[in-house]
Amino acid sequence: MKKITITITISLLIILSSNPGFCQDAYTMIQKMDQLMQAPKDKQGNVKIILSNLKSGKIKEREAIMKQKGKDKRLYQYTKPESQAGIATLSLPDGVMWMYMPAFGKPKKISLLSKSQAFTGTDFSYEDMESKSYSERYIASFLEEEDNTYALELVPKSDKSKYSKIIAHLDKIDNYPVLMEYFDNGNKKFKEATYKYKFSGQYWYAEEVVMTDLKKEHSTTIEMKDVKFDQGLSDDEFTVESLVPPKEEK
Repeated sequence: MKKITITITISLLIILSSNPGFCQDAYTMIQKMDQLMQAPKDKQGNVKIILSNLKSGKIKEREAIMKQKGKDKRLYQYTKPESQAGIATLSLPDGVMWMYMPAFGKPKKISLLSKSQAFTGTDFSYEDMESKSYSERYIASFLEEEDNTYALELVPKSDKSKYSKIIAHLDKIDNYPVLMEYFDNGNKKFKEATYKYKFSGQYWYAEEVVMTDLKKEHSTTIEMKDVKFDQGLSDDEFTVESLVPPKEEK
């Protein structure tokens, strides 16, 4: 009888130890993803943005410069085409976001309600582009183990979110996201984002992200090129005042 009990106990321990929910909780896993994304002291790169109408096949392209410092300061400045040049967005600590458009003449703060709107006409929302970490914004729970990923359910802490939940599929080895599925407040999936991560120097970064709006049959691809890390970017580059080009300051 003792032998049977010992055998059953050992078998249960083996099963449980192979379950990531036993070894580490979902919150720890999402924290590891945050740490991977926020590891560089700073980051800068050239961004190519491709807007694709999946119905008609029409494509529009834009270019921008992206700068990030620490985990909660991020700046996008559009350079092409001419109609978009000068538009800039700034993410700051505590979920604060600012936007500058030449037509406005001065930066405008983005409200919580506005964060559900499209980020400069793309399939990303301002909420998607927030620099605030996932572990701060979502309550995570483990769903299942897949072939190469772990699936987590992320429920927004804020009732202002346009999402009821996000299903995040994280790489088993390195913890970067491979796929994120977005569900509306009716609990229907309406968007998904696929990721291609690249290791450069000592850091992982998202070389390509494709956000697809399943309802609108439209997608936005963001490609990061010429990425540089730990250049010592100044805090002065991440101020509201810096959004306005010098020649347009009044």
